Amino acid sequence: MCVHGILLGVIMKKNLYLIKNGKLIRKQNTLYFVSKKEETDTKNPGEKAAPEFIEEYEGEEIPLDPEDHSDAPEFEKRPVPIEQTDAIFAFGRVSLTSGVISFLSKTTVPVHFFGYYGHYESTLIPKDSLLSGEMHIRQAAWYLDAQKRLALAKKFVTGSAANILKNLEYYRNEGKPVDEEIAEIRSFQEKAETIKNVGELLAMEGNIRSLYYRTFDRILKNGFTFGGRTRQPPENPLNAMISFGNSLVYGQTINAIYKTQLDQTISFLHEPSERRFSLALDVSEIFKPLLVDRVIFKLVNKDMISPEDFRTDLGSCLLNDKGKRIFLTEFNGKLETTIKHRDLGRNVSYQRLIYLECIKLGKQFTGMKDYKPFAIWW
Repeated sequence: MCVHGILLGVIMKKNLYLIKNGKLIRKQNTLYFVSKKEETDTKNPGEKAAPEFIEEYEGEEIPLDPEDHSDAPEFEKRPVPIEQTDAIFAFGRVSLTSGVISFLSKTTVPVHFFGYYGHYESTLIPKDSLLSGEMHIRQAAWYLDAQKRLALAKKFVTGSAANILKNLEYYRNEGKPVDEEIAEIRSFQEKAETIKNVGELLAMEGNIRSLYYRTFDRILKNGFTFGGRTRQPPENPLNAMISFGNSLVYGQTINAIYKTQLDQTISFLHEPSERRFSLALDVSEIFKPLLVDRVIFKLVNKDMISPEDFRTDLGSCLLNDKGKRIFLTEFNGKLETTIKHRDLGRNVSYQRLIYLECIKLGKQFTGMKDYKPFAIWW
């Protein structure tokens, strides 16, 4: 399924999710995803599929070799609508040729790779075409000024907390006993102004998250128990969905930053690192309550996902192929949901909100306008 829409005068591009093992090949100016054919269709009749969603195949890895066997009967070859693709998310074992990499670079489509546990591993990102020397200097200067860095880091934490509170207030109105956590998180928000360094601020952010996760067992239906945050590997279905969703938001934020003049590696709440795009870690904190947590709440409370949609192995818990398809379908639908923007006066998608957040950061660094973190207003 490929659906197009108009947003702010431009075509809304879609994400391509690769969960099968396979390879991307290029033939002239067309990109194809080649994978072994499945004997049976794993979809349920009438089940909705995410746009440009390629399902998982639990088979052997398809090697790259000098010969192209993509026309052989045991393979299927799907064209990738590259002009309508915003980014590629590869969850299976996916191989690429140098020709494909060159083609993706020219079309400015990044590829995000995820590991066995669903966590983010790396991004093949085209050469930055929008990077600005002036913006780099201004952004770096903001980081080097300890007070400016701390002030901006506080906004990421308090902005995330405000969106967490929005979720909790909704469930309080639904009769869930979350008043204690709401009061404690608000107390942390007030204390944020007195914090003197980023290390303390990160600790506060962790405390807010712990309080928030403590409410999940009361918010969610029986059958899904949280039991504390575990990562790499996640130990139960809730942790598996949180890790999977957080990785998706991180990749989506990398896409948004790439479309601006911002430097991916200069961050403020998280320490800059040579090995990761740390600014995306900062920005994604603000959007996790909207794009990850609300997806999880809906999937569980509406019985759209069940414990049978996960697989356990040696103390780890992961979404299986059906579970990934369910989660990605809902997550992609969330990205495409639109809301009337209060400042722009027009409808924008949730995906576009991340890009607009990056634009606001750029205006802060250039002195055009003070940055105010995105807050859920509905």
